[in-house]
Amino acid sequence: MTHITPKQRDELSELEPMLQMVEASMGFLPTSMMTMAHWPELTQVFGGLGATILNSGELDAGLKQMIAFAVSNAAGCRYCQAHTANSAQKNNVSAEKIKAVFEFESSALFSDQEKAALRVAVHAGMVPNAVEAEHMSELSKHFSDKQVIEVVAVISLFGFLNRWNDTMATTLENSPKSFAADQLASHGWVAGKHE
Repeated sequence: MTHITPKQRDELSELEPMLQMVEASMGFLPTSMMTMAHWPELTQVFGGLGATILNSGELDAGLKQMIAFAVSNAAGCRYCQAHTANSAQKNNVSAEKIKAVFEFESSALFSDQEKAALRVAVHAGMVPNAVEAEHMSELSKHFSDKQVIEVVAVISLFGFLNRWNDTMATTLENSPKSFAADQLASHGWVAGKHE
């Protein structure tokens, strides 16, 4: 159960254009955003940052969501695991491949490029950060400098979201919760405090 009651949409007229954009993109309004809306300026800036990182650039949206899923797994945030797995599926990543992220190093479902990105994500999600020079060197073999920036931006965005949602015990919405329960439970996923 969330520690702070989310705002209601009818209380947030100044955020309505952004809420419409987020709802159109995700199919629902995330509880995390409605909680963040207690500080509208933060919500506005964060919404823009998230849209830039996830909805523009050169990297495939499905890869971005797998990166976000991998870093969220390393960080242990069940809320973000559910969201990113659900979003990866919405961006044409098969359920089989999403589940294989847990064993991406040994899975034939991933290219060397994808493995390099997921490896950096997993190591970046550890505390302390465990990314080594060889991880970044391997990443640079497969991605341009701009694309490396995109990979790290996705990781960093979810660094914030993992901490936010686990600290707030954000209540998980039905769509990502249902997807995660169906597809990730065999890997130990439970909603836990995000029930």
